[in-house]
Amino acid sequence: MRLFFLYLFFATAVFGINVEMADETITNGRTALLEFKKEKNIEYKRVVTDKKSYKIFKNPLDDEKFYVLFPIGYYEKPADKKIEVFYVEQGKERSKTLFFKVENANYEKETLSVDSSKVTLSEEDQKRASKEYTEAMQIYKKTTIQSYVSSEFIIPMESKITSDFGKARVYNGSLKSYHGGVDFRASEGTPLIATNSGKVVLAKDRFYSGGSVVIDHGQGIYSCYFHMSKLDVKEGAIVKKGETIGLSGSSGRVTGPHLHFGIRIASQQVDPLQFIELINKNIFTQKN
Repeated sequence: MRLFFLYLFFATAVFGINVEMADETITNGRTALLEFKKEKNIEYKRVVTDKKSYKIFKNPLDDEKFYVLFPIGYYEKPADKKIEVFYVEQGKERSKTLFFKVENANYEKETLSVDSSKVTLSEEDQKRASKEYTEAMQIYKKTTIQSYVSSEFIIPMESKITSDFGKARVYNGSLKSYHGGVDFRASEGTPLIATNSGKVVLAKDRFYSGGSVVIDHGQGIYSCYFHMSKLDVKEGAIVKKGETIGLSGSSGRVTGPHLHFGIRIASQQVDPLQFIELINKNIFTQKN
């Protein structure tokens, strides 16, 4: 799997900050990372790209560093983009403009056959699905300043991946969506574990995703576990990394039992495996 990320090094200049960009190309559907070193007389405020503002957080392991994650949406077209870093220096707000390029990941298509009731919805099912979508997006749009994590992320189970992130989904001959996570092969009743510590913010059965658990890891990071047959956690529970949260199943819109695992950053779906590799390498690995 080819991975792209954006990684910036900052140093104080006489006026403002100097920025060095190690990689200025990223593909749609993936996550970019900016890291800042603590500098005298510099207070980092926010990062803005495409008129969207992203919070800058303290590194959970290093009080001398800060970071920001921002997702490149799945539907982003190839283009030259800019990032504005806003900061305060000696009481005055300043900004630094950076540039990067978005390239097309060229995701594949996959054709699936499911129960027709999951493709052509009744009015009642449409209302339910719409309500559940709104409920979930209200959760994802919230940003918990606190970080619940203190070590690297792990995958929720060891198994073959049967469907990668980003594949266009053709259900019963009709293009309906793209795959917003990765699917792990899992027979009915396989234990599933939390990718990292956090707070359970959703635990219920839903129309499309069936038995669903969503964990807030803090600082805008959410992990999602869908199509479960049994939930072992409740909303509001604090879970630890590696803790069993339930069992795999075939609930919701599926072709058979498996685990759909997803990551949301600032409410956007991103490639979960690329995110895990990115954040583990740059945030949870101490660099000299």
